[in-house]
Formats: sequence, structure tokens, C-alpha cells
Amino acid sequence: MSNQDIIRDSIVQSARDLFGRFGFRKTTMDDIALSLRKGKSSIYYYFKSKEEIFEAVVDSEALELKSRLKEVLRKNTDDPKEQLRQYIAERLKLVQQLANFYNALRSDYLSHLEFINRVREKYSNDEIHTLEIILKVGIRKGVYQIDDPRIASIAIVTAMQGMENPIFLGKLQDLDIGIRLDAILDIIFHGITIRNGH
Repeated sequence: MSNQDIIRDSIVQSARDLFGRFGFRKTTMDDIALSLRKGKSSIYYYFKSKEEIFEAVVDSEALELKSRLKEVLRKNTDDPKEQLRQYIAERLKLVQQLANFYNALRSDYLSHLEFINRVREKYSNDEIHTLEIILKVGIRKGVYQIDDPRIASIAIVTAMQGMENPIFLGKLQDLDIGIRLDAILDIIFHGITIRNGH
């Protein structure tokens, strides 16, 4: 890694912390420069604007999310139910840790930034696609009986999104998250209707 890459990375890491604590709106280029003990002009050498730094921060968190969820998918490959459970659990756990990324996905205030809609669409499509793969493997193994895995994937993503805001705002404890996760999975795995013969 070159010296320029190291400096650029340190700017992104420092900005990530500031954006995570104070939000995009309240964080200034002066704050970022001060946190690095550098002049503002040296920050502008690497990034044209605060928006460009925020994009780099969101990209780095998106890569981290993708990497950690891939790791979950590598485990439990023999058990589609456990794979789905671990995927959802890890994703919900990452909500608080990847504050900037989730802010980019959820905040109306940020929608004026050109790259935000691109990030939102790509992430949503990637997530639906990943869940669809998990469900199709489960169908092949005779674990799931689903007519349309894509629609089921969209429904699961929607259910997870319903839990994101209270987690992100710190209104749910780990126990509450576990209880809600189990309830969602129970509905996914067993449905809510009584089936004949059961």
C-alpha cells in the first residue's frame, strides 16, 4: 500500500467515526481535518468534498458488510435453515456497527447525493439475490416449499428492514432482537396458518 493510499485510508477511517457519531450533516471538513491533525487543504488534496469522503466511507462499509455476510454464507452450507438464520442475525447485528451505510440506505436527507440512490438500488438487488440463492438451495434440498423464491426473498428483506430502525436507534436489546428474529424465522419456516394433517 502506497503512502498516499495509507493517508487516504486514514481520512476515510477518521471520517467514518465522525459521520457515525455526528451524522453527515453536522460533520464538517474542519472536523475531519482536526481529527487527523492536518490542515483542511491536505484533506482536499485527496477528496474534493465532504460528499466524496462520505461516498468512500459508505463504500468501505458496504464492502465490510458484503465480506462478513459472505463469511456467514460459507458456514452452515449443509443446513439452509441455519444458514438463513445466521445471515439474518449477522445482518441485524451489523446495523449499529455500519451506521453510515445504513444511514445512506434509510435517510431521506441524503437522497440528494447522487451516489446514494445507486448504493440503495445495488444493495437491495444484491441482498434479494443472495436470499434467493439461499432459498433455492433449501428448495433443492427439500427444506423449503416456496412457489416464488424471489418474492419470498423480497418479503424477508422487508421484514428485516422493519427491525432496522429500532436496532439502529438503540431501542432494542440483544434479547429483544433474538426474540424478534425467532418470531420472523418461525413465520418464514412454518407460516401462520394451520395446515391439514398437522
